[in-house]
Amino acid sequence: MKHIILCCVCIAFGLQLQAQEILKISREEAETMFLQNNLLLISEKLHIESQKAEVIQAKVWPNPEFSISEINLWRTTGVEPSPPFWGNFGRNQQIAFELNQLVQTAGKRKKLIALEQVDVSKAEQYFEDLLRGLKLELRNQLTDLQYNQQAIKVHQNLIENISKLTNAYKNQLDKGNISKAEYIRLKAQEMEIQKEILNLTRESNEIQKELKLLLRVNPNISIEITDDGFVKNTQPYEDVLIEQITENAKENRPDYKLALLEEEYSNKLLSYEKAQRIPDLTFGINYDRNGNTMLDFVGFGVSFDLPVFNRNKGNITKAKLQIENAKVQKEQTVLTIENEIFLAYKSLQQAIDFVKNIEPDYENDLDLLLENYTKNFTSKNVSMLEYFDFMDAYLENKKIILEAQKDVNQKAEELNYSLGKDFNN
Repeated sequence: MKHIILCCVCIAFGLQLQAQEILKISREEAETMFLQNNLLLISEKLHIESQKAEVIQAKVWPNPEFSISEINLWRTTGVEPSPPFWGNFGRNQQIAFELNQLVQTAGKRKKLIALEQVDVSKAEQYFEDLLRGLKLELRNQLTDLQYNQQAIKVHQNLIENISKLTNAYKNQLDKGNISKAEYIRLKAQEMEIQKEILNLTRESNEIQKELKLLLRVNPNISIEITDDGFVKNTQPYEDVLIEQITENAKENRPDYKLALLEEEYSNKLLSYEKAQRIPDLTFGINYDRNGNTMLDFVGFGVSFDLPVFNRNKGNITKAKLQIENAKVQKEQTVLTIENEIFLAYKSLQQAIDFVKNIEPDYENDLDLLLENYTKNFTSKNVSMLEYFDFMDAYLENKKIILEAQKDVNQKAEELNYSLGKDFNN
């Protein structure tokens, strides 16, 4: 009895583990997981914080410099007597202290802070651009997986019908009512469909591998996406003014914002390099005991480079060229945006037009026809050849419908990608 209970517990536990290995989620839930768990996004967020730390560092003043020198550790002959510092310490000894502070001129510190702040903004836009690209990849992977799941269901529906027929033919073969050739032909058709299911399953596994990387899901877990969202609502995309969305895209595209930031950075860099022509000042105060005619000497001074040979001309010229290059890159980015949006828009409209040509009840009619053909084949009203021809046509048409819906979904995401945001947001 104990063994029976133990076996039941093990079976129940095994079934529970098996159930835990399937992660069934919607597209929205997958996107939420992606935003929370994706390692590339986490890494890029850390890079933003790293750039913010550079701003903090740029705000810090240079440390003062302190030095001690001219210490005589033993008394030499002929030394002039001098009183101690305190107690008996420092009697008849020489020592010097010096404190220096570098002061940056021409607003170099503020200009460097401004440069680092632009770098923070650039890091934020790099993050947005990475997010935009990964979102497109994620959504296309979700669409591919939904397509494969539905294609597998179509083939499994056929397998159920053919398996019943195969079993019936096997019984008739055993009774000697049909030839073995008829049974083999039907069995071969069943195996072809099973082979196609295997291929689709392998494709799904490859898609899931990429999804698991994006979502940071355990490799042992199988992902299943609900059907919601596979058939795209195309109405919002049908009354679009391409000129308007192209202009609005500039406000949303991270790569365009990056191009603007590169131009801003180049201008600020030129200002910073021009400031480098002006020497920094180092102010100093020093104390010298027994170092000259005065017992306790306190002096002040200032030092700076003489800009005779190096006036930073090379770096200034380089910064000017970077400004020109940034302007050219900005123009190139605008052209790229316009072409991407136009192509994505046209491709989406063509995909929508194709789907709209498919009659609303066409897919249901196919399923009804399959049911009727199966009944007629069972009743010998349809030959095996006619039945197989219809099955091929059925599979091909189902594939066309699924691919059309998949194409609309992916073309819509490409338009979202080219716009820099979701179209309906």
